[in-house]
Amino acid sequence: MEALLLGIYSFFVWLIFIKFKWLPWNTSSQVIVVIIPIVAMTALILTLNVVAPSSSDVRVIKYVVQVIPQVRGRVTEVPVEPNRLVKEGELLFRIDPTQYQNDFNAAKAKLAADEAKLAQASAELVDASAGARQLQEELKSASGQVASLQARLELARLRVRQYRELVATGAGDRFALEQAEANVTELEGQLATATANEAQVTQKLSGQVNGEQASVAAARAQLATAKAQVDLSRADLANAQWSLDQTTVYAPANGYAINVQLRPGSFVTAFPVAPAMSFVEEEYQVIAFYAQNELQLVEPGNPAEFTVRTYPGRVIKASVDSIVWAQGQGQVAQSGVVPPTGAIPQVPGRFPVKLAVAEQDRKLFLPAGAAGAGAIYTEHAHAIHIVRMVIVRVGTITDYLVLKLH
Repeated sequence: MEALLLGIYSFFVWLIFIKFKWLPWNTSSQVIVVIIPIVAMTALILTLNVVAPSSSDVRVIKYVVQVIPQVRGRVTEVPVEPNRLVKEGELLFRIDPTQYQNDFNAAKAKLAADEAKLAQASAELVDASAGARQLQEELKSASGQVASLQARLELARLRVRQYRELVATGAGDRFALEQAEANVTELEGQLATATANEAQVTQKLSGQVNGEQASVAAARAQLATAKAQVDLSRADLANAQWSLDQTTVYAPANGYAINVQLRPGSFVTAFPVAPAMSFVEEEYQVIAFYAQNELQLVEPGNPAEFTVRTYPGRVIKASVDSIVWAQGQGQVAQSGVVPPTGAIPQVPGRFPVKLAVAEQDRKLFLPAGAAGAGAIYTEHAHAIHIVRMVIVRVGTITDYLVLKLH
């Protein structure tokens, strides 16, 4: 672009001073003609670098997922093809599930047995509760019988005293007295038996734990233990199911399995430093790196465009998503010593600017690691933005050139 402007300027100088000779071509005019483009081009470039800053380092970055299985085992199937687009959820590889299927079956059988024990413990609690209620009824019956016999015994003793008084006066029947005394003896025996029964039932009910009968408390404790065992067995079954599910490994997102060396028969393990394969997501980020003083007028939302050498002659539209106001030189590593600064200050780094690709270019395939150049157009000095646009387009046209000597 600078060369084009200089060419246009030279054409007008030739017309004015050489062709039509409107002005004299002397030493003064020659100095002025030379100084004007130098000053103008310098001012234009310095202004352009602030209102429409450019970057020669634009990179396409993609997330790389290290696919690490959650379980270990021998690989039985690897249907994924390397460097081919894989949709999210498609099978990457499968691990022999025999061991984990057996663990699942064993956990399932154990859960069934523990649930049967839980049902039995629940029935025993019902029986113990029914027995406790029966003893309460028996205690009520025994207490009622004792009270009834005590009343009858008091009445019988009263009759014995009355018969004795009548017999002593000669007005009573001795046989009736003897019958009354026999009734008293019989009632005393029945009362003793009833009292013994009441004491026996009371003794059975006397053993209590936390306010309830010991047999009921024991049955309730067995039920709680059975419930805990069932919960544990269900957790074991869920873990066994999870391990069985992990024998099939699926694509975490749309992307590409790169450098697939995994083959059926290989042994994989759940170890972070031993991934089974690398998976490159289809989604990408575009990052442009700028010097610190180039970003003083840049704001999120500013229009931008960039080129990559993968697509010579194509300008990709974008906008500023955000500026990452941080870089590695702003962090001091944790240590027990004072951070050294050195004799010479460290060269300041650049700040990355994240670009959001426009909708019309979002479906364009951009490979991870693609590099190019780009520019951001701020809200200032719109009239000279065209200069930066031309420079960007000229630069991408030169990407057609493959400069090799062989």
